[in-house]
Amino acid sequence: MTLNDKDFKIDVTSEIGNLRTLLVHSPDSGLGKVVPSKAQDWLFEDIVHLDTMRRKEYDYYIKLLMYFLDPDKIKGKLADIDSAAGNRDFFKPDNAGFHNSTKVIEIQTLLSDILQQNDIRKKLVAAVCAIESCNYKLQLQLIDTDPVELAKIFISGSLGDDTMIFAPIPNLIFSRDLGIAINNHILLNKPAKKARSRETLLMRYIFFNHPLFEAYHDSVIEIPENKQHFLRPGEVNEEKTTIEGGDVMMVSPQHLIIGCSERTSISGANEAIKLLFENDVVSKITIVKIPHKRDYMHIDTVFTQVKRNVWVLLRSLTITETEQSQSEPIAWFADKKNKDKPEIVQFRKDKKPKTFNTLEDLLDNISQKDLQSTEPTRFIYSGNDMFPFDAREQWTDSCNLLALKDGVVVGYDRNDKTVESFKQSGFEVIHITELLPKFESGEIDPQKMKDTLILMPSAELSRARGGFHCMSMPLKRDSIK
Repeated sequence: MTLNDKDFKIDVTSEIGNLRTLLVHSPDSGLGKVVPSKAQDWLFEDIVHLDTMRRKEYDYYIKLLMYFLDPDKIKGKLADIDSAAGNRDFFKPDNAGFHNSTKVIEIQTLLSDILQQNDIRKKLVAAVCAIESCNYKLQLQLIDTDPVELAKIFISGSLGDDTMIFAPIPNLIFSRDLGIAINNHILLNKPAKKARSRETLLMRYIFFNHPLFEAYHDSVIEIPENKQHFLRPGEVNEEKTTIEGGDVMMVSPQHLIIGCSERTSISGANEAIKLLFENDVVSKITIVKIPHKRDYMHIDTVFTQVKRNVWVLLRSLTITETEQSQSEPIAWFADKKNKDKPEIVQFRKDKKPKTFNTLEDLLDNISQKDLQSTEPTRFIYSGNDMFPFDAREQWTDSCNLLALKDGVVVGYDRNDKTVESFKQSGFEVIHITELLPKFESGEIDPQKMKDTLILMPSAELSRARGGFHCMSMPLKRDSIK
């Protein structure tokens, strides 16, 4: 049965409007096959314990999303879902007991659906086999594989008997990077690393062939390579046209932020701006160029929005040089340009570009001018702005939060100093294990929650270097009034 919803819409105009529909991918068996010698090549920071990651961490995320986005699927059924007899069937995309939500949409389900079509299956098998250098006999074998099983093979890289035929794509859990909804358009990713090319191919096929997105085929924006890119010498990364969703934020109906980072090139941002302006998708795009460091892989590892006038961010990346440092003798001989200071340039359609000195200046401008906040802009700093906790907690995604609604965000339970900072800013803090029974009993209504940080278990998830902002591709949010 192909997933469909006659009321399905793509419409994202902010980072904080009530979340209504999103695309996710639950940890698959491929994550449990990452080997230490290849972890860096496959862009995964560490090897994880898959069962713990699923059962004790990610399952809680799905349950939380269900209570907020699709409560009929979970309310009153939590005990059965959690029971030993339930066998986690609710969370397994290839299982009859799977939730199959049209609000919390699983990528693997969409992939299984399009593989039911013979012509799509043949084309996609050929395309995957080409980029993975498979032999022709394997290609024929895959074409004859059951669509549900084939979807699992494409994602995990392994046949049903656990034989690995190509590398896993462990980063697929970070669905944000595959594309981003901008108003009622989808900007597709163009990844920097070869390890992500299969993910991108699968998503391209889903967006252009799944009936759910039928009305949006003309609204999918693909970033082209530079003209004559094939004449570039070798693999010159600086000149590649790349863009990943973790570097793109839809902050208000007409304003998009694009980060230039280790994974998104200036050329990628340039092509995106041209296409988005040409197609009248937005009228204002701000480029935030951050240092090309593994610590700051995407801009959403450095800052995310909590509510209309509140942001969480890494302060060491936002402060300008102090006067004192300039007065010391060494300052006369130092490189005058601080390489760790972000460069921020805002491009507006048919107007002159404008610059911002610091991230705080930009984010304050968004809160006050774009979102018309009636309260002063406030910043919650990673690690409560204390060294070394600021850097340590940023590394474990203290700044990478997903807003379920204005002021209600989801983050990891391990970033203690950042949690203190939230409390000092007047936020309630509650652990998911305490919250779910209160949702189930009706003691707390998700839709009535305000100013809350929801903490999630994270021992294994945090090894993968990405938080809940990374693990979500919002497709519909309410507009903020």
